[in-house]
Amino acid sequence: MTSIPLTLRSLKATAVTLPMKRPLGTSAQTIDKASLLLVDLHTEQGVTGRAYAFCYLSSIARSLVPVVAELSSVLMGQPLVPVDLASRINKHFKLPGVVGPLAMVASSVDTAAWDALAIAADRPLATLLGAVPQPIRAYNSNGLGLMSAEAAADEAEALLENGFRGVKMRLGRGEIGLDLAVVRAVRSRIPDDVELMVDFNQALTFAGAMQYCLALDGEGVYWIEEPIRHDDYRHTALIALAVKTPIQIGENFAGLAPMAAALAASASDYVMPDLDRIGGVTGWQRAAGLAASYNREVSSHLFPEVSAHLLAATPGRHWLEYVDWAVPLLQEPMQIVNGMAIISDRPGHGMRWDEAAVAKFRLD
Repeated sequence: MTSIPLTLRSLKATAVTLPMKRPLGTSAQTIDKASLLLVDLHTEQGVTGRAYAFCYLSSIARSLVPVVAELSSVLMGQPLVPVDLASRINKHFKLPGVVGPLAMVASSVDTAAWDALAIAADRPLATLLGAVPQPIRAYNSNGLGLMSAEAAADEAEALLENGFRGVKMRLGRGEIGLDLAVVRAVRSRIPDDVELMVDFNQALTFAGAMQYCLALDGEGVYWIEEPIRHDDYRHTALIALAVKTPIQIGENFAGLAPMAAALAASASDYVMPDLDRIGGVTGWQRAAGLAASYNREVSSHLFPEVSAHLLAATPGRHWLEYVDWAVPLLQEPMQIVNGMAIISDRPGHGMRWDEAAVAKFRLD
């Protein structure tokens, strides 16, 4: 192990878009392409850290490339200390605020910094964070969008490949009967010991959610995710109080303040921070401590390659959300064995870009 101090030399961003194997049909829109912003953090010592942001739209990925270039000039020559870098980024973006796409940039820089530090220390990121790399329980979140009951049942069975013991499907068809029919079709086709998570993607009103969520009690659903607007903690708390099925929220926590408000309101039974929105590795560590203080189990949202390392070091570790959207870009994709995500033993978080694939999918 080495403790050589690192100095940031430059940041480089590349926008890419690549097709998803299984389109994701949600109550908001259907997504069939993964638009990512790849961030490379170069140091004066020759160590490179990497991260990616999931931008939802190719226009957002494109628009962030010059933002990263501007930030590179601001951070050039700074010691690679994540907390200090975050302070400088927050100061630079103080007027527009570190929210939305700018939060994606800030979080990606933080994650890339931690990757570089772990590489320099010749340790997996999980080890640098004080944990022992270990298999992490994962559920398959690829596909299972708004489709017919028969198609959903077929896809759910396919998603059990590699031994997954949990799958997530999207609800929000506008009629309780239609959603219940799909839930029952899927539940009847997957084994009893496979968990079924459902996600409304904020589709319901409070009144509608009280009907929908109560109707899902007894249907073999493991959790109900974001039934109503993500920041309506008061009404989400009332749903959680009324419904037996656990409520899950957290992917839209934009930093610690919303998460603290949600936990104080008892808005959910579980929480699932998103690496892009919570503040990268540094933000995740703080969020994990906050969740522990409220005795809440913590799952991840997207970014399985990094999130597996973070969950290994998280009190109340729950489920890893697995998606394969970045797989074509990686030299050595994450492995799933018997439904468990295998943490790479390579230094850092283990992601290295396949440059030929990056060139193929690059947005010009």
